[in-house]
Amino acid sequence: MNPTDETILIRQLTQSGLQRQAFERLVNLYSQPLYRQIRRMVYSHDDTNDILQNTFIKAWLNLDSFRGEARLSTWLYRIATNETLNFLQRRRDMPTLDEAPPSVTALLTADEYFDGDETELQLQEAISTLPDKQRIVFQMKYYEEMKYEEMSRILDTSVGALKASYHHAVKKIYEFFNLRD
Repeated sequence: MNPTDETILIRQLTQSGLQRQAFERLVNLYSQPLYRQIRRMVYSHDDTNDILQNTFIKAWLNLDSFRGEARLSTWLYRIATNETLNFLQRRRDMPTLDEAPPSVTALLTADEYFDGDETELQLQEAISTLPDKQRIVFQMKYYEEMKYEEMSRILDTSVGALKASYHHAVKKIYEFFNLRD
């Protein structure tokens, strides 16, 4: 979205008569990229949809707190990232039965919405071994091709720390594949 369109959309989001229509446009513009980002963290279509819905609910409820200091996409990615991390933390904190959780490969191959090949499955398995924050940084850089400066605003972390996280993530993924050979 170019800066002029974003300025218009932000203005419409603050006007009561245009707010619903503008928010619908916002949802249409950002649903797919946010879905992809969330999905790469939780692997389940249903969980991803729940988190995406929570993201837009939080955005709607907090429209008044959007100060315009960051781009709308940055603000939405930040909400989605926080919602995703909260979901992952709740899932880790939940007591489990004695059964092992399904592997990423099992989750993805059982999901009718996954259309990747064997290489993508292996990459997802490698990514799943990363700590949450490294996984987010890797996915934003690798898949979304985000610049470190934007990631810094989304994750509220320094560019240097993000570069280090990405470097460590790539190194761990490389080691994952070397151990499999």
